Amino acid sequence: MPVVGADLSKRLVPDELWELAAPLLPSFAARPQGGGTAPCDERAVFTAVVYALTSGCAWRHLPPTFGTSPATAHRRFTVWTAAGLWRRLHRAVLDELGARGEVDWTSAIVDAASVRAKRGSLTGPNPVDRGKKGSKLHVLSDAQGIPLAVAVSGANMHDSLALKPLIRGIPAVRSRRGPRRRRPVKLRADKAYFSAEHLAWLRERGLVARIARPGIESGERLGRHRWKIERSIAWLFGYRRLTVRYERKGSHFLAFLGLAAALTCYKKLAKLAT
Repeated sequence: MPVVGADLSKRLVPDELWELAAPLLPSFAARPQGGGTAPCDERAVFTAVVYALTSGCAWRHLPPTFGTSPATAHRRFTVWTAAGLWRRLHRAVLDELGARGEVDWTSAIVDAASVRAKRGSLTGPNPVDRGKKGSKLHVLSDAQGIPLAVAVSGANMHDSLALKPLIRGIPAVRSRRGPRRRRPVKLRADKAYFSAEHLAWLRERGLVARIARPGIESGERLGRHRWKIERSIAWLFGYRRLTVRYERKGSHFLAFLGLAAALTCYKKLAKLAT
C-alpha cells in the first residue's frame, strides 16, 4: 500500500484549487433526529476523490493516510455528484481562465473517443472493438483545446448525436471585458458530424460550420486544428479512472469525466500563475 503524505495531497489539491472548490460544496445540516451524512474533513475527502480519478484505484484501495475511509469517500462523492459539484467546479475554473482572456472563442472543436466498460448504464456494443461493451466520451473544446463541455454515451451511439447537447452544454464563461460568453465563432468537426440538419441548426445559432463533407473533403484541412482536440482527449485519458470504465452508474463515470475536465482546465490556470 503506497504511503500518501502531505506533499502528495498538496500536489493533488493545491490551496488555489481548494479555494475554488470549497465554496461549491453542498453544506451539511445535521438532522434533529440524528443520522444522515456525518461531518468530515471535506478537503481530505475531496483529495481522496482526486486520487481515485488520477490513480485509477478502486475505492476500497484508497490509502488510509488520506484520513478518510473508502466508504466515506465514496458516499460523499455520490452526494457531490448528485449536487452537480463537478459541473460547477468546471465552470468556476473556466471563469478564472475567461477573466484572464485565456478562453479562445474563435472556434470550438468537437470529437469523441471510446473506452471499454465492464458494466452499467450509458454503455453499448462498440462497433470498432468487436462489439464489446463500452462507453463513449464526447468532448468539446475551445480553439486551443481547453475542454468546455463533456458528455458520456454508449459506445454504439453515433458521434453526431452528441453535437447539439455539447453545444447547449457550453457554460456562460466570464470575459476579461464585457458580459459572459458561451458562443464560439466557428464549430470544427470531422465528417462524422456532417448533416444538412446540423448545418442549418448551427446557422440558426450564428455559428460558422467548419465540418468536413463526406466524399468531398478529406479532412486534412481540419487536421491543422484537430490535433488540439485529440490532445485534449489525451489529457483526459491521463486520468486513469477514465481509461477503463468500472462504474456501474453512468452518472458516476460522467462525474469523473467532469472532474477531469475541471482539473485539466485548472492546470492551464496554474501555469499562468508561475
